[in-house]
Amino acid sequence: MPGAGKSTVANLLKEKNFHVIIMGDIIREKAIEKKIELTDENMGKLMKNLRYEHGNEIVAKLILQKIKKLDDDKNFIAIDGIRSYEEFKIIKDLDYVKLLAIHASSFTRFDHIKLRDRSDSPSNFEKFLQRDKREMEVGISEAIALADEVISNNTLTITEFKNNVEKIIIKWITEFKNLKQNTS
Repeated sequence: MPGAGKSTVANLLKEKNFHVIIMGDIIREKAIEKKIELTDENMGKLMKNLRYEHGNEIVAKLILQKIKKLDDDKNFIAIDGIRSYEEFKIIKDLDYVKLLAIHASSFTRFDHIKLRDRSDSPSNFEKFLQRDKREMEVGISEAIALADEVISNNTLTITEFKNNVEKIIIKWITEFKNLKQNTS
């Protein structure tokens, strides 16, 4: 859910030489293309309209196009912001793909979002809850429920949070390398 800690994970993985693609950037790019002001309400409407017009998997399909254009030497890709299990299934067709869910209470997440101070951040708690409802309507709850791993980010320090993420990522990289070794 918004504000749970996905950006912190993405930044950590960037530091670990992962290529990071942010799904919300796709929506922001489309908004700029259409000359739509970058507000929470506008981004939400655009996200829902894109999904209505092109299917729930549209953002994942656009992400796949970005991934295919990558020509750098980074071994791993992190995608920040899966919003539905349908999107995850599209991405899962790539190769070895895992889904990490970050959970935090609405109060914790709202505090995180206030610190971001982005133009598309909800201005008050009521609007924040409306955004949560919109995210759940898209199908984020199913993606969270079916994640390979979940981290609760309610009471963790930033160091504890990052350490938990690193343990999971190291485990997944080890699994991936073992799989590749056994299939070659």
